[in-house]
Amino acid sequence: MPPRAPRFPIPLPRAAVKLLVVLNVAVAGLLGGWFVLQPETRQREVRRLVENAFEHHKRVSALDVAWDLWQLYYADSATGRIATGDKAIVYGGAPRPDSVANAPSFRVLINRGYAVGYSDALGNPVWVAYHVRDLAALPTPAARPDKFETDRRTAARVAPADYANSGYDRGHLAPNYAIATRYGTVAQRETFLMSNITPQLHSLNAGLWKELEQKIATSYPARYAEVWVITGPVFGAAPKKLRGGVAVPDAFFLIVIDETEGKLRTLAFIVPQEAATTDDPGRYVTSIDEIQRRTGLDFLTELDDVAEKQVEAQRASRVW
Repeated sequence: MPPRAPRFPIPLPRAAVKLLVVLNVAVAGLLGGWFVLQPETRQREVRRLVENAFEHHKRVSALDVAWDLWQLYYADSATGRIATGDKAIVYGGAPRPDSVANAPSFRVLINRGYAVGYSDALGNPVWVAYHVRDLAALPTPAARPDKFETDRRTAARVAPADYANSGYDRGHLAPNYAIATRYGTVAQRETFLMSNITPQLHSLNAGLWKELEQKIATSYPARYAEVWVITGPVFGAAPKKLRGGVAVPDAFFLIVIDETEGKLRTLAFIVPQEAATTDDPGRYVTSIDEIQRRTGLDFLTELDDVAEKQVEAQRASRVW
């Protein structure tokens, strides 16, 4: 059999090369002209987005940058009414029970990097809220704490041993890494209080849920400068109980809040316990209205009624 002739790339015709060069120059000129015409605050935001796209550890792609620019400035996916109260940790006011019969009762616990609405009856946090800012360089956090601790502020006094041999992980709601890199070592240790822990199957805790937490810790702050998060469990009518009366959720909700240039938008999920690692998170995108229906909690109560109704009814068209 005769030897196969070497294969070389087929050169593009000279006319095609010229056309590509002209198109690239034209696109660059259009983008440059658009940028120059933007107000200074928007120019700073665009520069920050583009610079973060070159920071590998922040996990921002060129597609993310293009999508974010479109969503922030041209898509009709945000409301112009934003929260005006204290936004240091919780955005739009702490969640509170709504008027329906299944609304849980809880006590509010304030920590250095996050806040908790804790239910002694369920042995669970029913919501956890935290705030994550972009940093020029993410610090290396202290070593992960090697033990969980009972929160003595709670009446339930759930112990780490209550999860032993249960088939469930001790799942963080305020995540160790995001809190440690923004609020320091003491705040990191507080994420290991049992008042921040809920039963999660290992496949979820180390899979899809971890993927979403990584976006919140790195990609989302890099793209939006800062985000606020409210997360918690979703229980069935008669949840299974572990030792110590710890109720096992059917699913978990997650609300990510972005406020940019006076505009507010949200991304919400309800993720079932059985979600597979390979699942597309987009299949679990939902509205805040649906989370309220499933949990009995009322969110964003400091927004005016019109803005609250608009934001809570929206369902994001894709995962950010």
